[in-house]
Amino acid sequence: MAPQRGAELPDPRQRAWLEVAPAAITHNARSIRSLLRPGCALMAVVKADGYGHGAVTVARAALAGGATQLGVATLQEGIELRQAGLREPVLVLGNLTQADDLRRCLHWQLMPTLSGMREALLCQNLASDSGRRFGVQLKLDTGMTRLGCDWQEAPRLVEAIQQLDRIRLEGIYSHLALADGDPNGDGERVTQQQHQRFREALRLLPEGDAVHHLANSAGTLRDPELHHDLVRVGLALYGHSPSPHLDHAVALEPAMTVKARVSLIRQVGAGVGVSYGHRFITSRPSRLAVVAIGYADGVSRALSGRICALHHGRRLPQVGAITMDQLILDVTDHPNLEAGAVVTLLGRDGDRAIRPRDWSDQCDSIPWEVLCGFKHRLPRLVV
Repeated sequence: MAPQRGAELPDPRQRAWLEVAPAAITHNARSIRSLLRPGCALMAVVKADGYGHGAVTVARAALAGGATQLGVATLQEGIELRQAGLREPVLVLGNLTQADDLRRCLHWQLMPTLSGMREALLCQNLASDSGRRFGVQLKLDTGMTRLGCDWQEAPRLVEAIQQLDRIRLEGIYSHLALADGDPNGDGERVTQQQHQRFREALRLLPEGDAVHHLANSAGTLRDPELHHDLVRVGLALYGHSPSPHLDHAVALEPAMTVKARVSLIRQVGAGVGVSYGHRFITSRPSRLAVVAIGYADGVSRALSGRICALHHGRRLPQVGAITMDQLILDVTDHPNLEAGAVVTLLGRDGDRAIRPRDWSDQCDSIPWEVLCGFKHRLPRLVV
């Protein structure tokens, strides 16, 4: 039976949406691979639903571009990749400490990150009960002071883990804290210190087949000496460099565009307060466009009055407080823009583009947070 007229779901472009370009992800993966030392593999980090782009979409596009492994933060993220039919190696970057979680990890053939012997013994017992071998990776803390064992403990732990007959140590890795920092300041000093610690730990390890990896996006773009056997790339995969001094390291294409529709045009006089708190008051007779996107969609209220939108390559300043579901643009100088028009909040429109860094610089944030902040009431459209 055909649905009654009006009962069908609304057009996903009815108010606001994200457009995701898998071709850009594939291009970026290939570009990043062109930088890597011979024999170095690429892990595509698709945690946080692929930095808001859609984890399965990103994973498939990155694999098409030459990635051979996938990285996630949580057990559920890894299971979602498996349920989508992806069979490539998946590393869970977060710590799993409960037996039930590690049992699920074994069932779905995901690699957990170990920070110590307790989790290793849990994995050994679970694998023994199942009759299978459990692939795991050991993380070393070389200066991030977050997850991982102390780097000086690595030789002892690796030797102990290698004695566990149901455990297969697939990788040994660490994470850089300041690789995106100023190359003439602490960024260089701390990165070199971490690299030295990592190499020293590796030098003392007993022989094995585990791959070694250290570099995130910044480390990958910064210095080939950081590449080792594998690099773990997140932000650059999505088309953005992690720091201005790395902008020209490789050609990247942003994969996300955020668009919204104008729902109303208002004509007001001079001296009129706009939006909550009247933080903006018109200085002239003005034409204002109400746009159907707000902080409940991921456009931070801290950006109020600090950003613009694009329409056919022309800049439209945002004015007044950004509200939960809407924001307002000053379109006084754009008399042809009407209700129903589509504006670009993030991404390219004509010969201009708005980058996540353009937003993060305005609100004391970082590009990662901008990309991950878009809520799921915004439809993701693959283009």
